[in-house]
Amino acid sequence: MGQEGSVDVTKLVKRLIAGAAGIAGLAGQAAASEPLPWQTGLQPAATGVMADIRWFNSFTLVIITLITLLVLGLLIACIVRFNHRSNPKASRTSHNTLVEVVWTVVPILILVVIAVPSFRLLFKQLEIPEYDMTVKATGYQWYWGYEYTDENMNGLSFDAYLVEDGDRQAFAEEHGVQVSAVPRLLATDNEVVVPVNKTVRVQVTAADVLHSFAMPAFGVKVDAVPGRLNETWFRAEKTGIYYGQCSELCGIRHAFMPIAIRVVTEEQFAAWAEAAQDDLEQANKQLYAAIADGKAAKAAEAEGAGGITVANR
Repeated sequence: MGQEGSVDVTKLVKRLIAGAAGIAGLAGQAAASEPLPWQTGLQPAATGVMADIRWFNSFTLVIITLITLLVLGLLIACIVRFNHRSNPKASRTSHNTLVEVVWTVVPILILVVIAVPSFRLLFKQLEIPEYDMTVKATGYQWYWGYEYTDENMNGLSFDAYLVEDGDRQAFAEEHGVQVSAVPRLLATDNEVVVPVNKTVRVQVTAADVLHSFAMPAFGVKVDAVPGRLNETWFRAEKTGIYYGQCSELCGIRHAFMPIAIRVVTEEQFAAWAEAAQDDLEQANKQLYAAIADGKAAKAAEAEGAGGITVANR
């Protein structure tokens, strides 16, 4: 009885370790970033720029909180100390040099402290480093068109439309994924595919009215203006699927023109790019299958590692 119980516990521990390792492995292999219901904070960072944006947001929040508490404390002190009951005879003080110097100098110092990292971040966003590839995004009413402009991509281009609610189940079955992998109002029939840890220059324009290309997890937001070519960049540090949306009111279906960027390994991107020259839809299906195989291999490897760990112990 005792031996049997020991075996059961060992099996349970083995499964728990394997499961935890599997989850960790999958998390390392692929991430997904999209807005969530009741979300109040920023999305997790997938680029260095977005990591700096998140830090700057927290930094300014601390400063704003301290200022708010200070002002609140001063208000309470004035209410308690200088009300009519405590001071029946009102003070006739006209000025105080020290106070005036302090309330002038301190805000200037606070603004300087905020400005230095703010300008550093702004320059980092605007100065495009040496890039590995270029993707041109064109906004239409109401979808996005993409073109890989590098010579080795042979002018690969496609349009990306929203996967409508009624088509999500069929789209998931056709591409061999769970319907949860086709998020409502965010999934597109074609995704922008880029390799991980590569600098991507994004050229943005519009064919009709103003649009805005926004990818929160990358810290990217740039206006798409008809007749004008704007530029931005990103360097995704994690594989996975990332979602954004048009962020400029552009018409009746403004809320229905999402952006989906899939970050994959260099090997997966090379295979997709080659296959997409002939058949984009088939290339996408092969990419989904390769990603699924990679996840399965990671899970199996993690499970094996968990079994070995338990056995050694």
